[in-house]
Amino acid sequence: MSQIVQKAVLLAAGRGTRMRELTDELPKPMIPVRGKPILQHIVEGLRDAGVERILIVVGYRADVVRDFFGTGARFGVAIEYADQIVQDGTGRVVELARDFAGADSFVLSYGDILVNPANYRRLVALGEAEAIVSVKKNEDVSKGGAVFINERFELTDLREKPKPGEPTSPWYNAGIYTFRPSIFEFTARLEKSPRGEYELTDAIRELAQSGKLVQAFELEGEWADVRDPEVLAELNG
Repeated sequence: MSQIVQKAVLLAAGRGTRMRELTDELPKPMIPVRGKPILQHIVEGLRDAGVERILIVVGYRADVVRDFFGTGARFGVAIEYADQIVQDGTGRVVELARDFAGADSFVLSYGDILVNPANYRRLVALGEAEAIVSVKKNEDVSKGGAVFINERFELTDLREKPKPGEPTSPWYNAGIYTFRPSIFEFTARLEKSPRGEYELTDAIRELAQSGKLVQAFELEGEWADVRDPEVLAELNG
């Protein structure tokens, strides 16, 4: 039975040090792109796809995010907030959404990922899958995650920033997901990665390799990880 996912979790706690002085006063997700904050593009795209409730995970300059979005009323959604006190990885951040999600599925997006809003309509239609992982083809997987898929476009493995000589894939983890609450079983038992962080991607790999269906979804149209001033200048050019 296909249902429309009506909750979303947005990760907006980081400063974004690669943005240098641009984030002296703003958290990276609040940097304007084409006239409005990155996070506003995401909120409006999700709203138009049917999402009604959003949890924004805040940290650095949380006041800027709260002051701008408030209760979400002027954007047509209900917005709540959770504070990430310790920056110890994406796996731990998802744990902050456990109470918000309850028994419901939810979309999860990093607060600095811009996509063609039409993609959100596919992400809120979870179908039979336990999770959806968005992917882009032929991005530099050494900067993110390599997603391994089978002929049915189901995720079989996920490797963070593979080094030269390690197994790789043409499919890049694009940073937007849809999860059922079962993801919390796997984030709860994460151990720190070699980078010293709790990685969400480790939990997703375990979910897929436990026999659950994790569907890959190729994003259509524009996609941008607003990771540095060069990407930002291109978007605003």
